[in-house]
Amino acid sequence: MLAGVFLKRVLAIDLDPQTNATLMLIGEEKWEEINSTNHTLVQLFTDAIEPEQQKFNLQQTLQRQVSNVKDVDNLDLLPSSLDLINVQDRLATIPSGQFYATSPIEILRRGIRSVINKYDYILIDCPPNLGIMTLNGLRISQNYIIPTIPDMLSTYGIPQITKRVREFSEAIAESIEPLGIVISKYQIGMSLHDRVINDLRRYSRDAPVFETTIPQMQQIAEAVEFIHSQQFSTLKQKWGYAGQFYTYLSLTQEIMKRVVG
Repeated sequence: MLAGVFLKRVLAIDLDPQTNATLMLIGEEKWEEINSTNHTLVQLFTDAIEPEQQKFNLQQTLQRQVSNVKDVDNLDLLPSSLDLINVQDRLATIPSGQFYATSPIEILRRGIRSVINKYDYILIDCPPNLGIMTLNGLRISQNYIIPTIPDMLSTYGIPQITKRVREFSEAIAESIEPLGIVISKYQIGMSLHDRVINDLRRYSRDAPVFETTIPQMQQIAEAVEFIHSQQFSTLKQKWGYAGQFYTYLSLTQEIMKRVVG
């Protein structure tokens, strides 16, 4: 929506070893190609672990115009790799460098600083934890969003997340504020979901809940699947005509308003 409707320059950064965002945007075939030639973010972090071999090439890693919607040409991607699983636990042991200038949470910021200011929005998909990989994403962030399914187990850890991010923000002396909680996979008419959402709206002080909720719908699940030969004319065609487009439009408008506000 940011790139297609509001014509913003958007960079998606996939820091999650599951590579869901990467596969959604470029597909498995393209991912296998760039992964085999070390043109994913895993090379950036590998270089930090093995500084004598600097192989990361930002321009070759940056995947441009990754949308499969016609005329959306301002969405770029820094792709992830399953191999991030093998390097993330080693990041705490990287050499400190001259004058102790190298930090494991600064790797992403140092690696992509030349392109950061070229985008209106940078969206970072982080692993569901607060390990070093996620801290790299937070290090270049001003805000963060917490997606959750509205059930007890999924929402239980939200206060701890906001507390830890606040502590990290204070430690690096940089403001990182929660934009809010996005309710996803909401099942209309399920009393449990309604009760949890109401409780979140009533008691969540650090991270307000967005008004827009993302329903559990087959069309939404199908829309994120990448099909190599499939090209959509519009975002409405991609997301479906049963209100899905307007749901994401509404959420995007809320996010933009909170970022500006």
